[in-house]
Order: sequence, then C-alpha cells, then structure tokens
Amino acid sequence: MLAKRIIPCLDVRDGKVTKGVQFLANIDVGNPVAMARYYYEQGADEIVFYDITASNERRGIMLDVVRSVAREIFIPFSVGGGLRTLEDMRAVLLAGAEKVSIDSGAVRNPKLISEGARAFGSQCVVLSMQVKKTGVRPEVPSGYEVAIDGGREPTGRDALAWSLEGERLGAGELCINSIENQRGGFDSGDRVGRRRRTSASARRFHHRSRRRSNRRVDRSLR
Repeated sequence: MLAKRIIPCLDVRDGKVTKGVQFLANIDVGNPVAMARYYYEQGADEIVFYDITASNERRGIMLDVVRSVAREIFIPFSVGGGLRTLEDMRAVLLAGAEKVSIDSGAVRNPKLISEGARAFGSQCVVLSMQVKKTGVRPEVPSGYEVAIDGGREPTGRDALAWSLEGERLGAGELCINSIENQRGGFDSGDRVGRRRRTSASARRFHHRSRRRSNRRVDRSLR
C-alpha cells in the first residue's frame, strides 16, 4: 500500500495565514513563513499556500511570501491564488515554489493548463478546484459544480468533467477544495462518492478535508 502524505494547507490573506468558513469571515492566525517552518520541522511532506483573495481582487500573487518561505523550508511547496498567465506561473516558480496551483485562472482560460505543462512540465501544474454539491442538473451531471473566486462565483461547470479536461490538458495533479466541508463536514457517502468519481480522472489526487479516507486518495491537505 502506498503511504499517505500529510500536506498542511495554509490560506493567506494580506500576508497572514487566515482561518475562515467557506473562505469568508476570516481571522488572522499567524505568520505564513513561521508556520511553514513549524510544519516543516514537524515532519510535513509538503506545504500548500493559497492566496485566497488574489483572484477575487484581480491582483498578483504574494511573491515576497514565496521567497521568504523558500529560504526557510526544504520540502516541496506549491502556491496558488491569482495566477492568470504563464508569466504569473513562472514568477512563482522562480521565487522558489516547486509547483503552481491554478484555479479560477484556468477556468477562465483552460489553455493556461496546457501552456504551463509545456513550459514547466506537468509535475509543476496542479489543477485546483472549489467544488460545491448542487444536485444533478443537465449541465452538472455529477451533482457537483465548480466555483471560482474563492467559492463566490458558480460556473455551471461539472466538477468531474472539468477534472477530466484538466488531465487531458496536462495537469499533473488535482486538488479538490470542498466548499461544504468548510461548514464542518458533509455526508461520508458524498465524500467517498466524489472521491471515487474524481480520483479516477487524475494521476494524483489531493482532497482538502478535515477527515481522510483510504479510498484512492494519495494525499490529504490539513
């Protein structure tokens, strides 16, 4: 059996790690560089940073934080939020991140996935998606819809179809951010069913959840 990996996920707003519900009502809880160092020293396998308001505010990523983190930790880390162009992705990688996580920018411009894969390799490109259970509709046959801009804007795009498209375009990893789970959890049958449907579409699969399952999930974001 493959060992599961523990990956702390830090949401960052205005240069500080923040905690909220469904990306809203956030409170600051710490310094991202200090917290990254702490998790590194505690044995984390990898760290993920999301600049949670960059896409909604239409601004660039927190490159100063990326550079500072790269000087402090010696494990892979990925960065997402506000990445809209190939140059945005390049800047994050040159600042020291091993991977870029693209979300709203990829929904608006799916070619960003293939451009990033060609330029930097699929291993550097993570397709992140914010997913909400909406029920089965003609345009959302899986019952799970992709949202963008910190979960604020529904897209009408089916989560399973988008994960398959992302893999086809060259994404090396897939990260599912469950909007419902940020309310404190959702039905375990939904959780396992969603993982079964989406994990089959990606070579690697992240699921950002407070609880973990051993079913086809190789990493858990904490």
